[in-house]
Amino acid sequence: QVQLVESGGGSVEAGGSLRLSCAASGLTFSQYTMGWFRQAPGTEREFVAAIRWSGRSTYVDYVDSVKGRFTISRDNTKNTVYLQMHSLKPEDTAVYYCAAGRVSTVYNMRAAQQVGYWGQGTQVTVSS
Repeated sequence: QVQLVESGGGSVEAGGSLRLSCAASGLTFSQYTMGWFRQAPGTEREFVAAIRWSGRSTYVDYVDSVKGRFTISRDNTKNTVYLQMHSLKPEDTAVYYCAAGRVSTVYNMRAAQQVGYWGQGTQVTVSS
């Protein structure tokens, strides 16, 4: 079965950095758009970033609030997607979920209903 296993969460002070990893198994990784969502207590799950490999080019998308601070990348040889987070803010505090979906464009991944598989989540806490 498909498994998405996140790691790399933790607690940092504002301005700090973290790198999340998500190891995928049970799927043909290169054929899936991979993404990250987050959910803070009392809020809906929010799209953060997505990355799609077309076979020739890589396409990425970010929510406006993380542009310039977060970078999503993938290693198709390791079936792993990463989220490098810099200049973290207290409002970035949330559970971060890895996601996999078969979508026609990277922008379609913004919709949670397009996600086929979810990871179990990893907590990121940013203190002021």
